Amino acid sequence: MDRIYRIFKISSNQNKILTPHSVNSVNSVKNLNSAIRTPHSAIILGVDPSLRGTGWGVLEAHGEKLKAREFGVIHNPPSLRPSLCLVAIRKKLSEVIARHSPAVMAIEGLFYAQNIRTALTMGQARGAALLAGAENGLKIFEYAPRRVKQSIVGVGDARKNQVGFMVRVLLGLTETPEPDAADALAIAITHANTRNSSADQVSL
Repeated sequence: MDRIYRIFKISSNQNKILTPHSVNSVNSVKNLNSAIRTPHSAIILGVDPSLRGTGWGVLEAHGEKLKAREFGVIHNPPSLRPSLCLVAIRKKLSEVIARHSPAVMAIEGLFYAQNIRTALTMGQARGAALLAGAENGLKIFEYAPRRVKQSIVGVGDARKNQVGFMVRVLLGLTETPEPDAADALAIAITHANTRNSSADQVSL
């Protein structure tokens, strides 16, 4: 029944309604085959950039099914110079890319910050992450923080613990990931849910 509904929905979006008569036509059969084709699969690397704690998560999306392959946080100690933090971010993300071969990087977009120093530091970390993705040939998309929270929790001003809880539920994890890793997975989930809708994406 669910498959029939999906077929009807797809056909309606194309301004065509399948009837017993039209199903017998060649064009309708083509539409039917297209509607029940195998779901598209993708491996997505989500990144929540930060100089001292960049979160990352690798998500496997097969149709509507989502699975977390691996996730973590790049912890750079306070004693490490900022420039070396950037090297560590690029190196670690490149290693993750080599292990999982994602086709896409989904990264948190720029957001307004009252502290200009914080904004600049965040931009540097983001640049190191973007470099890792670009030099490995990944397609890169960015999502605003509010957009991600809206997608995962349902409200744009959700707290980190709410995002973490929903990520755990959506991916069927046994434990809630670290906040930065949970944010990265949330970004990847957001991309997985909108990857077929260019209107919701910003490509870099």
